[in-house]
Amino acid sequence: MSYHIPVMKSEVIDALRVEEGKTYLDATLGGGGHTGAIIERGGKVVAIDRDDDAIEYCKSRNLSGVTYLKGEYERAEELLDGAGIAFVSGAVMDLGVSSHQLDDPTRGFSYSKDGPLDMRMDKTNPFSAYDVVNGYAEHELVDILRRYGEESFAKSIASAIVKRRAGAPVKTTAELSEIICSSVPHRKGAHPAKKSFQAIRIEVNGELKGLFGAVESIFKRIERGGRLAVITFHSLEDRIVKTAFKEFSTDCICPPSFPICVCNHRAIGKTIARIRPSQDELDINPRSSSATLRVIEKL
Repeated sequence: MSYHIPVMKSEVIDALRVEEGKTYLDATLGGGGHTGAIIERGGKVVAIDRDDDAIEYCKSRNLSGVTYLKGEYERAEELLDGAGIAFVSGAVMDLGVSSHQLDDPTRGFSYSKDGPLDMRMDKTNPFSAYDVVNGYAEHELVDILRRYGEESFAKSIASAIVKRRAGAPVKTTAELSEIICSSVPHRKGAHPAKKSFQAIRIEVNGELKGLFGAVESIFKRIERGGRLAVITFHSLEDRIVKTAFKEFSTDCICPPSFPICVCNHRAIGKTIARIRPSQDELDINPRSSSATLRVIEKL
């Protein structure tokens, strides 16, 4: 099985307009699908990931022209500075969890595979899903389930978790999934635990807290005429990216009630595209169904 199936790979590479000899940033390396495609077009890549498994896997592929940097995309500018790279010709961010992380039960991301309650993208991080599920107060659990999972049954799920852990800590994904499933009405389609697992994973990894700043700082390091391609997988991510792109491509960002512009903000980008997966891709990779690719060009 592939480490990770990259979503909209050809669309991303076409959008970046990869040129031979130029350097591109892959801020979410994963299994190296987008990185490998850039290399195939003759580009060079600076690849960032917080997951040691991803970096080691891609190194084993012996891809030439890749500089690997361990860290979060929120630290992209710091990592680029450390590597002596001022600007890149384009960048890609493939947000969310990788296929490998979902499919490996020991990583604890999946509600359909039993494993330890973990969900850490960076395994050196001492804070895990176990700490959220067993350490957060009931009102805190309700808050993250609503905010990051948009879960309408957040209260009943949080209450059930607190009652269960009063007897013994919740230790596995199967146990957590069972608690959630027993706390909500039957749903057609999506698994009852999907939203809650998403919410807890986002909380563990701080995925949304620094996303706007990361998109902003990465776009700052792209050369004029270069492009940033961002793939999101749920409305919370997409809303942040859409807001960032709108700000980058708008001259004045003053409130509409202001009679004249006082912000002196000037557009630094031009929105190029919003792309959804093709039917062919959906047939091959059903996990791509919620993906949205947004592309912006540096002015």
